[in-house]
Amino acid sequence: MANMIFIPREGEGERRVAASADTVKRLAGLGFDLVVEAGAGARSGILDSDYETAGARIGTVADAASADIVLKVNRPGADEISRYKSGAAVFASMDPYGNEAALAAMARAGLTTFAMELMPRITRAQSMDVLSSQANLAGYRAVIDAAHEYGRALPMMMTAAGTVPAAKVFVMGAGVAGLQAIATARRLGAVVTATDVRPAAKEQVASLGAKFIAVEDDEFKAAETAGGYAKQMSEAYQAKQAALVAEHIAKQDIVITTALIPGRPAPRLVTRAMLAAMKPGSVAVDLAVERGGNIEGSVKGSVATVEGVTVIGYYNVPGRVAASASALYAKNLFAFLETMIDRETKTFSINADDELVKATMLTQGGKVVHPNFAEAALAVEAAPADPAAAEPLRDPAGAAPPAEEAVKPKRTRKAPAKATPDKKEEL
Repeated sequence: MANMIFIPREGEGERRVAASADTVKRLAGLGFDLVVEAGAGARSGILDSDYETAGARIGTVADAASADIVLKVNRPGADEISRYKSGAAVFASMDPYGNEAALAAMARAGLTTFAMELMPRITRAQSMDVLSSQANLAGYRAVIDAAHEYGRALPMMMTAAGTVPAAKVFVMGAGVAGLQAIATARRLGAVVTATDVRPAAKEQVASLGAKFIAVEDDEFKAAETAGGYAKQMSEAYQAKQAALVAEHIAKQDIVITTALIPGRPAPRLVTRAMLAAMKPGSVAVDLAVERGGNIEGSVKGSVATVEGVTVIGYYNVPGRVAASASALYAKNLFAFLETMIDRETKTFSINADDELVKATMLTQGGKVVHPNFAEAALAVEAAPADPAAAEPLRDPAGAAPPAEEAVKPKRTRKAPAKATPDKKEEL
């Protein structure tokens, strides 16, 4: 008997879906029976008829009880967990940091769960890298959102009526999201600069036609580990870099920040004083708002006015490009699931010794098994199931309450303030 895969409709505010018509067709070809909840792909532009043509059956939430495998975008809530059968394998972005109670609830339900965002960044797993696929789109959308709010043209335009100067865009962080933001802003004709604490980023930034901004002393040149990660910089270097960045921000029209550290508060990169030094009508985009934000005054899920600057703090930015994000996420899931299929017998099995499984498996056999979360979850594993504990703590895009705009003070030109950003790992 073939394993049954269930793809549910995500919660309110989440427009992505965990399967595309293409991945449904490919999974069916591997011998799976697929059931897609009615309307699951509607917000990503995928019709139920598209799934049916690809080989799936359109069902309801009740079909979750028969599923051997569940593919989701976000961690299941308490109501969803109660519908899954014990032993089912659930693949999703689980947001495990700080949510050990939710992990314990999934363990108590007997689920085998995998956190796609914990996929190791190794050659073998490149096609499964959810963080990269979604961050790439977040960087693109950040520029589009900024351009929408900016109210001026981004490229230089020479007309008979006069010349429109090119917008100046500063990207803080040259990870996946940052590099895509640079490329997108350049395509739109902006003058782009960027910064990062990793020396290797300078060449990447330059290859996209942007100018690199950093204090390039001896400490900076040695600021990268053999594995390509940033080292902790000295306080003296951080102060020099912060002073340079603050002075540079005052001259920019758009600032995009991308420093997000899994499981930790986002480092504060832009202060109110820095925003006050920017020109009226400037825009800042905070892609780390879900972890407290890189920009002082940013509001999760909304657009706020801080010191006269429009600060964009949209949550779940990849979900704002739902069709593309769903297509890439679905391929990430398929690539991972495919490693667990015996092509001859067409059976699904989990190899606990596989490095990908070790890195991503959160719960199995009634326990939280991931070493990063097992100890913290012990305190709640034996406790009675608390429905509220298993509810997803993430706020889906657009679900946050409207932000209260800051009262706009009388505007005065302030000198750029110095700040000391923390060690960071960009999106």
